[in-house]
Amino acid sequence: MMRARSHFTFAVLGAALLALAACSDDAPEAGPDAASAREQADAEAARVATLTVRPRRIVVYDELPGRVSALRTAEIRPQVSGIVRKVLFKEGSEVSADQPLFEIDPAPFAADVEAASAVLARAKADELNASLKHDRIKALAESRTATAAALGDARAALAQARASVAEARANLTRRELELAHATVTSPIAGRIGQALITEGGLATAGATGPMAVVQQLDRLFLDVRQPSMRREVLEEALANGQGNEADGVPVDILTITGKPYEYQGTIRFSDSTVDPGTGSITIRVEVPNPYDQLLPGMYLRAKVPRSIHPNALTVPQEAVVRDGSGRPQLTVVGADSTASRRPVELGPLVDRQYVILSGITAGEEVVVRGQDRATEGTKLQTVAYQPAVRTDAQ
Repeated sequence: MMRARSHFTFAVLGAALLALAACSDDAPEAGPDAASAREQADAEAARVATLTVRPRRIVVYDELPGRVSALRTAEIRPQVSGIVRKVLFKEGSEVSADQPLFEIDPAPFAADVEAASAVLARAKADELNASLKHDRIKALAESRTATAAALGDARAALAQARASVAEARANLTRRELELAHATVTSPIAGRIGQALITEGGLATAGATGPMAVVQQLDRLFLDVRQPSMRREVLEEALANGQGNEADGVPVDILTITGKPYEYQGTIRFSDSTVDPGTGSITIRVEVPNPYDQLLPGMYLRAKVPRSIHPNALTVPQEAVVRDGSGRPQLTVVGADSTASRRPVELGPLVDRQYVILSGITAGEEVVVRGQDRATEGTKLQTVAYQPAVRTDAQ
């Protein structure tokens, strides 16, 4: 029994010694490989995406809200009083210039025309009679059988008769105009709205309310307000040859939801008076509207130029990092491919690109992606930065 236990103990000890020997044999081979891997990892450079800064022309815009108004608006009002017999248009339709819209009962005006014609005929007859009398008295005066006083009276009577004819003719013209105004026409081409008076209604000349409203909608006005200081900066830049003339500058239009409108507007008018309450000026933008997508009263946004940078240095927004105090920095790639953090002064943000006012120069290479790996003095392995494809509608 004791002999069996001895054999078992020796067997266990032998197995343990063999295991220790195997571990000691493997250790010298694994040690150098692990150290080599660690050294290789330490020597590998950080992989980052970089961009070389190049100067380019940047226009900074203000997105300003504004209300749409019609290019021209005509309030249809009667020039004579009377009962409306007919409405000659379809509400909401397009009308042309001089198209008849309403018909006021013309019978009273036609009667006035006939009366005025009769008065003119009587005045012409009186003129003829006065002319004949004048000619007879003039002949008698030449033969010294009529006095000079009689000739003077004849001349005065003739002049009075001619004046009566002129007055009667003017009165007839007025009555004919009133008859013509019994048919109310549109002064402009455009879209007409609701008929504010119907058949049987009384149209009154000089009434405060219109009979209908016609608006020209193929082009519209968008009135926006811009701070006067920003407008002054733009005008100075334009005066220094950094852009085109202020009038006629194209303007991108955005809907109230931020979607771009398919047609550009154009600045047509800039007010010369600053609002003392707000310190802003009114800018009028003309916007094409060929398909009547826009209507008066809508709110839109206009990207009005605020300032122009002819040789701006820009970097993507994601390239800017901040230190512990919140100051902006860029990671610049040095000549030896090492990273260095450099403080910069940021300008406006335009299309997700920061304008850099100071801190870098043209031709320098900055890190856009991988700044967390590009600490101060880190060796860098650079690849060209590729901007992400934007799928959101701007």
